[in-house]
Amino acid sequence: MKKVLKKILSFYQRYLTVVFGYGSCRYYPTCSEYAKWQIDNNNIFKAVWFSLLRILRCNQLFRGGIEYPVVKKEFCIDILKTKSKGPVEIRYWFVKKEKNSFYVIKEFKGRKSC
Repeated sequence: MKKVLKKILSFYQRYLTVVFGYGSCRYYPTCSEYAKWQIDNNNIFKAVWFSLLRILRCNQLFRGGIEYPVVKKEFCIDILKTKSKGPVEIRYWFVKKEKNSFYVIKEFKGRKSC
């Protein structure tokens, strides 16, 4: 189900925003990126609920601005005991908000300088 929703969001971002000119969200990250991050880091019901609330706030009645997704997680991984043989890929940064509650911030890979 998560893969299907992410494919729909990717299609929306790639084609519909270009055709209909929807590329002006009042928030950062955009509502579709926010939904993707929620889907990656929450269960499907919470992700859809929080994404829907975000879309409803994306209008002239609300100020907009920076609003990162907030997820509740407990981390119990020991990086030294993992069995991966190569480098670990970082996709998201989790910035602590409260106990077991984190802001989700996407890792952007910059261009390497020559």
